[in-house]
Amino acid sequence: MTESKHKAGFVNIVGNPNVGKSTLMNLLVGERISIATFKAQTTRHRIMGILNTPEMQICFSDTPGVLKPNYKLQEQMLQFSESALQDADVLLYVTDMVETPDKNMEFLQKVQHLQVPVLVLINKIDLTDSVADGQKVNGKALSGKKARPSDVNAVLAQKVEAWRAVLPNAEVYPISALHHFGVDQVLLRIKELLPESPAYFDKDTWTDKPARFFVTEIIREKILLYYDKEIPYSVEPVVERFKETEDLIRIEAVIYVERESQKGIIIGHQGVALKRVSTEARKELERFFGKRIYLQCFVKVDKDWRNSDKAMKQFGYDLE
Repeated sequence: MTESKHKAGFVNIVGNPNVGKSTLMNLLVGERISIATFKAQTTRHRIMGILNTPEMQICFSDTPGVLKPNYKLQEQMLQFSESALQDADVLLYVTDMVETPDKNMEFLQKVQHLQVPVLVLINKIDLTDSVADGQKVNGKALSGKKARPSDVNAVLAQKVEAWRAVLPNAEVYPISALHHFGVDQVLLRIKELLPESPAYFDKDTWTDKPARFFVTEIIREKILLYYDKEIPYSVEPVVERFKETEDLIRIEAVIYVERESQKGIIIGHQGVALKRVSTEARKELERFFGKRIYLQCFVKVDKDWRNSDKAMKQFGYDLE
């Protein structure tokens, strides 16, 4: 009986904003590595989550949503996404039931020319009923409330065929990351496609990011959840002090904003808003690290940091 050889490889996740890439990444890895909210542009960095078994090591990478950049930060985010096309052993292109294949065709054209396996994952198929409302099947418009199961399946089949037409060499999988539907099948296919290779990282490694990175991400997640409009996209948390003892981690973090008016909004009346963010972030950090956290947050202004080359390097957005 021949001994099976070890497999290892890089599986990179790309797609447009708000299609569920981070939710999928966390599900595949089995750990909450990427922050996931209902807002677009939640992911700013390329984040690796590593799934280890005795027989294989899968290095997943979550990437920012593909968009046309309006400032330097978004330019760097797009570079993270494009870099994921260059070093993938398997590429997961995530879309959903709402968007059409003609969105961001420039990026899709780059995907078309890849020589590695591409899996198109049509996420959020649990929304098929509502998407069916107004769609046409066999020339007839459907109503989401009245659509028969066969009609809903036809809408999904049309979506699958539309993606096969754009990426004919790709495999297409309808999934729901939120409801864990179809993801096991995708993971099995990934395992089949992985090349034979020794592990790239120690088998007890589960990410390429340091502890400080997850502190800033969790703080930023709370800001995304509790503030509206442009505010969440104008902030950047930075850890200035991280001191860990056996049963306690003391953290001091600065939340950078672009304008004085934004500083006032983040802090809130009598500091209530900032206290809420700090408290909720502390609770999440205690779950994440499994020990008590002392977290102190400050707010500072770094004018127009999203368009600053210096800030991009300082905040870790330059490609290594």
